[in-house]
Amino acid sequence: MKRWLALAAGVIIQTALGGIYAWSAFVPHLMNTFGFTRTQCANIFGIMIAVFSLSTIPAGKFFLRFGPRLTAGIGTLLFSVGYIVSSFSGGNYFWIVGGIGITTGIGIGFGYICPLSVGMKWFPDRRGLVTGVMVAGFGLGAAVLSWFIVRLAASYHILTVFRLVGIVFGGIASVGAMFLSEPESNRKRENPHLVKKALRSIILTPPFLLLWFSMFAGTFAGLLISGNLKPLMTSLGLSASRTELAIPLFALGNTLGRLVWGHIHDRLGSKHTILLSLTILFLSIFPLLLTFNTGIALVAVGFIGFGFGACFVVYAASVVDVFKVENLPRLYPIIFIAYGVAALIGPPIGGKIADSTGSYTGGLIISNLVLLLVLMTVFLKYPSVNKQEH
Repeated sequence: MKRWLALAAGVIIQTALGGIYAWSAFVPHLMNTFGFTRTQCANIFGIMIAVFSLSTIPAGKFFLRFGPRLTAGIGTLLFSVGYIVSSFSGGNYFWIVGGIGITTGIGIGFGYICPLSVGMKWFPDRRGLVTGVMVAGFGLGAAVLSWFIVRLAASYHILTVFRLVGIVFGGIASVGAMFLSEPESNRKRENPHLVKKALRSIILTPPFLLLWFSMFAGTFAGLLISGNLKPLMTSLGLSASRTELAIPLFALGNTLGRLVWGHIHDRLGSKHTILLSLTILFLSIFPLLLTFNTGIALVAVGFIGFGFGACFVVYAASVVDVFKVENLPRLYPIIFIAYGVAALIGPPIGGKIADSTGSYTGGLIISNLVLLLVLMTVFLKYPSVNKQEH
């Protein structure tokens, strides 16, 4: 019973925190109300993702010392504080960067790492699938928050919406954190300082480096699109009603991807799953470049979300395949830095190119070039045998 309660708690936390991908629903309101540029909006999103990914490193160490409940509890508190602080910003750009971009970003990092580690320890024979279930909530959270924003923004000021997001979603995540637990055999707290030498030797190996760059490529493309999704769809000529569908469709694809890719990984292994997921991303971007049919563009957004969702299942499960589950809290945060680097580069590039040219085409082309380069490298260099002893 405890393991199912821990699984449910993890999904609740991930759903509450996963609204990060609904950021583009805030963008028109920030532009219209406070005169923010698309680049500024993309920068807030990129900083939030980057801080989120970087904070998983201290979060992983904190988790090893103090366990999942306290770690996730701190994360959910910071998540709420960031949104609430931003709600009192009066539209000041740097105040929102500090609140949502930095404080909420740290909170998400502390909250995100706990369900992954807990789930793999409770379900050691279904790690890929359980990782997918845990993080599926993160993808679903975008659809939930997008719906929340659209309904509330019609009646309330956008800063009031910030405050309500902090209270409601942070409160829900805090309840989930109270029910996280580990199996009895895993409750001995570890000293992360004892593994520094081994850690340095692991992160320089070809499999680890290829996992890092694959994570970067997939998240670079996904974040460039999701961080600019609403204005991107508008630039393609979609009506207002169809544009509103884009975020839920991306979220649906992202959620399904997180569920399905875990099962695919368990069947195919790391190399073939990485190649397949990046190929789907690569191919799904082409309809957005051709823009010959708005319906097809929406379908493509769903598939992009599906390929993007793989990034948060495949690489965690691959770290466990290659380097064992005990090393997940140490190694996966380093892989996750690739996500943060992609966040600092991808969405701002998309926004900057659109501000300069009035089109996101250049950003989409850059995304596909990055994907193609990494696809070729993984195909040629990633080892077919994934299990190694360390």
